[in-house]
Amino acid sequence: MKIAADKWKHFFVGVVMGAVLQAFFSFLLDGAPGLPVLLALIFSSVVAYGFELVSKFTGKGHYDLGDAVATMFGAVPGIGVIVLIQVL
Repeated sequence: MKIAADKWKHFFVGVVMGAVLQAFFSFLLDGAPGLPVLLALIFSSVVAYGFELVSKFTGKGHYDLGDAVATMFGAVPGIGVIVLIQVL
């Protein structure tokens, strides 16, 4: 199965977004073990789908739910990398 280049771009943006959000929420909520992960996942999904909705309603860009899904698939390993760094 071939994955379109556009989906890879969304995936890698998701990796960066997930890592940044995880680092931010971990810094903000120092001492809360699972809450930063949950918040990073929620905010990543809101931003990913929100960006697609903005594209749909403004007509600037192309609305594709698959792009939001690809971004979320990327956010998960981004969050995981930061969690691993924090644990080690």
